[in-house]
Amino acid sequence: MTERKKDEARFAPDSATRRRFLQGALGLAAVNLGAVPLAPAQISDDLGVRAASRITSASALAAAIRTGKVSAEAVVETHLQQINAVNPRINAVVRQRAEAAMEDARNADRALENGDQVGPLHGVPFTIKDSFDTAGMVSTAGTKGRAGHVPEADATVVARLRAAGGILVGKTNTPELTLSFDTDNLVYGRTANPYDVSRIPGGSSGGAAAIVATAASPFDIGSDTGGSIRYPAHCCGLAALKPTSGRVSRAGHIISFAGAQQSLTTIGPLARYVEDLALVFPIIAGPDGIDPAVVPVPLRDYRAVDLAGLNIATFATTIEITPSAAVTEAVTKAADALSDAGAIVTEDRPAGLEPGLEMFPKLFGADGAVGLEGFVASLGTDEVSPQLATAVSVLRDFAMPTSEFEGLLFALDLYRSEMLGFMARYDLILCPVAAQPATRPTMPKPELGDILPPDLYTYTAPFNLTGYPVVVIRAGTSPEGLPIGVQLIARPWREDVALAAAQHLEDVLGGWQPPTL
Repeated sequence: MTERKKDEARFAPDSATRRRFLQGALGLAAVNLGAVPLAPAQISDDLGVRAASRITSASALAAAIRTGKVSAEAVVETHLQQINAVNPRINAVVRQRAEAAMEDARNADRALENGDQVGPLHGVPFTIKDSFDTAGMVSTAGTKGRAGHVPEADATVVARLRAAGGILVGKTNTPELTLSFDTDNLVYGRTANPYDVSRIPGGSSGGAAAIVATAASPFDIGSDTGGSIRYPAHCCGLAALKPTSGRVSRAGHIISFAGAQQSLTTIGPLARYVEDLALVFPIIAGPDGIDPAVVPVPLRDYRAVDLAGLNIATFATTIEITPSAAVTEAVTKAADALSDAGAIVTEDRPAGLEPGLEMFPKLFGADGAVGLEGFVASLGTDEVSPQLATAVSVLRDFAMPTSEFEGLLFALDLYRSEMLGFMARYDLILCPVAAQPATRPTMPKPELGDILPPDLYTYTAPFNLTGYPVVVIRAGTSPEGLPIGVQLIARPWREDVALAAAQHLEDVLGGWQPPTL
């Protein structure tokens, strides 16, 4: 029997009554195959949560499971059903482990019955981007050479989530080797945006963002080298965290901790609620004895941050980019909300923003893409996606001699120092994630502007170069009904400040809103 048939058998009609109760209790509206969930259902007070719309947060689910108000088995079963309902429309989950996840859930319930000590995610389901290794489960990173690759060990972040009690239910789609702002590859195909299936969910964590937005997974883990956590969160209306460079291990991720560009790539969570970013972040952060760049800097509690008196710089327009009216309005609304909370909000932006952007492709292409081409060959991939082929072609043009590369690294450190000088005056920067809401696909022949789109790359890449922590939160809606996110960029190691500001914006502006088709 196929995995899909087994799933259908598990949700046979004789359990329909119990499923309807679970869907109401968990805030997942009952849907037909292929439908997208409507607004969360009203939840009975006996579940002991603060508000009906928050029961599907990972934090609320963890509390409900821990106190015996709902079983882990029920929670996992309902999320698997939701994946099967929405995934045919959006193609976000590319691998499921339904039977194994249900067994994990039953084991989690038995552990509670036995009074065993449990972790902060005990019994909570989650999905993981397919660029992370998962032991015993195919992990492709979207490239054909790994179409059947089964790792022997989990990536560090996966191992930590499982050790905290989380239950992996599936892998989510990514562009080939994560190197695109659109989520499409030759192994699994394209992922669609749940708010408009004719548009992209962003990339490279597009599958992660799409499935979380449909309430089929409480959270996912993404990676961000030039905007790959933040742009999908913007496209799909989520909360997301790109931590400070050096916070989270990249061991077991397809883009690893080695090389001249390693500091650009960070690992962080995507969720529907800010409180879930704060729940997951401490679990995945900290040294693992493998990634040499991760340092043991203490984490701070975002709930202890007072927004009153914070100095915040805000901008929407840059020298080269004028965002849409809806994006500008979202930034303005966010600025007003933070000002109303007592923050001092000033129109300002780093002077070195655009010059710094010139360094980004040069840093990647300094070797003329020789390293990338060699890596692709080492994976056994003999046919690459159009996006990756275009990226390689573009990077070849940036080849430079060693002396010039040394000068680039020198200029990069001067740029980082200049940006630190700007941040010395401000606690946060508030700005767009992208100049437009989610766009339509550019396939089958992407060009340079599709690989490094200036109306996106201008806002995101500078903060990969500096390594600063960034939180994205939904702050508006386009005339077409598409989500619009804003970025909150903090000083190094001050994720707590960005999370506190994002929590306030979520409370005032509403945050995630369920997709309706």
